[in-house]
Amino acid sequence: MYLSYKTEARNTLKLALPIIFGELAQMSLHLIDTAMIGYTGYKQLAAAALVLNVINIPFIFGIGVTISVAQMVSLAHGKFDKQQVSHYFYNGFWLCAVFGVLISLGLFFGRDILLHLKQDPEVVELAMPFMTLMSFSIIPMVLFMTLKQFADGLQYTKTAMALSIAAIPLNVFLNWLLIYGNWGFPRLELIGAGYATLITRVTIFVLLGIVILNHKVFKKYMAVSKTQWKIKKETLVQLLKIGIPSSLQIGMEAGAFAVSGILVGTIGAAEQAAHQIALSSAAFAFMVSLGLSQAGSIRVSHAFGTTNWKRISVIGKSTVILALIYGAVCCILFAVFKQQLPLLFNHEENVISIAAALLLFAAAFQIPDAIQATSAGLLRGIKDVNVPTFFIFIAYWVLGIPLGYLMAFHFGMAEKGVWIGFISGLSFSAIFLTIRFLKKTRQHLS
Repeated sequence: MYLSYKTEARNTLKLALPIIFGELAQMSLHLIDTAMIGYTGYKQLAAAALVLNVINIPFIFGIGVTISVAQMVSLAHGKFDKQQVSHYFYNGFWLCAVFGVLISLGLFFGRDILLHLKQDPEVVELAMPFMTLMSFSIIPMVLFMTLKQFADGLQYTKTAMALSIAAIPLNVFLNWLLIYGNWGFPRLELIGAGYATLITRVTIFVLLGIVILNHKVFKKYMAVSKTQWKIKKETLVQLLKIGIPSSLQIGMEAGAFAVSGILVGTIGAAEQAAHQIALSSAAFAFMVSLGLSQAGSIRVSHAFGTTNWKRISVIGKSTVILALIYGAVCCILFAVFKQQLPLLFNHEENVISIAAALLLFAAAFQIPDAIQATSAGLLRGIKDVNVPTFFIFIAYWVLGIPLGYLMAFHFGMAEKGVWIGFISGLSFSAIFLTIRFLKKTRQHLS
């Protein structure tokens, strides 16, 4: 049994590594934007944080819908049904395209919400045009993620990873031109970062689309039979039954972090900038946990297609152990380098001091964050999404955000109080989701 756990852990890591590198590359784009914007001034950084916090909830909802593509494609792939793979891909792509357009238009026409969040007026003025550009960039990003999920569901993960990595120098170069006004380009600062993001996202979507439609690895799944490339109501319902709860799960978590950023913004611009630095660092570390979660989910879903519950159990437990080890390593690194990490984003002494203190709180939730992400992914792999969604709602919106608000504004802990709420919510989620997965596998094995 020990060898089985070791083998399954190795297989999960093999699948996870390209996903992790792809996720880290995508997060690197965000961190690079944050760092390059931060050196134009802390109010520019605060404006970027405000926009990202506002768009994050609906954006993550769109990304959550794309998860259903990987899940259903992986299930059909486990049954060796090429026609079903093709059918789920076609329906999933158009479903996600509709969600992407609706989210983008909703954010564009609702951008005046920035005026009503009690933020620094100068920060809001800087944020408005950036909000417009980021709203439109959601469409190509959702479409890119849909194609990525299709490839991941087939366990071909390297193509999207390569494009995500290639996007980094492109984004840096565009930022260098448009934020700072090099090579005769106008100095656009925050707006320049918005244009750079939009151009980069369109580019990687188009390139991945060309690869999937033409490469021999994927071409065999393209319209195996013309009847498979038809929109069917029952297929859309199947996708939504996975996609909506998945969206709610990651949306409620991302939403809690976004609301916390807005709450911190009411304390002050320096606090919001420091909060963004600490949160960006934690989010970068989380990408590895997310990669483990996606790999574990895909492998469990593949085994679920053949109802092999012993294999599901071994894959799941070994993946949780990997997440535990990784979370412990991140906890140590955050605590050791709490003074150095903020220097990557800003040189304002006050901002760096606040961010260093918040990174200690970020260190404290690395283990529960890694475990809850992994357990949620494993449960999605066995198509158990409704009860976990309820647990996540309790964790963030009944426990985490209210406790954070009380600690911040009623017990005088300011931004530190908000982070105490994070720790409590993530810990609750980690415990109950892991117990849920272990219970489900034990029931089927017995």
